[in-house]
Amino acid sequence: MSELRILTAAVHQEEDWFIAQCLEVDVASQGASIAEALGNLREAVELYLAEVPEAEITATPLVTSFQVPATAA
Repeated sequence: MSELRILTAAVHQEEDWFIAQCLEVDVASQGASIAEALGNLREAVELYLAEVPEAEITATPLVTSFQVPATAA
């Protein structure tokens, strides 16, 4: 059995689509739902790594949150 690699995805919504981007590999995909976007991203990353076996996989970045003052609209 092959070793599994854990990668990180950032997901955001643009109109009717969810966009999923892998943070360790420069690959993104989309879907009508978060689950579909992540499934499509998984497939896209698998295909990318199969085509580019020497692909650079960067370290997982620290993902955190921070606060800024709310502005009046």
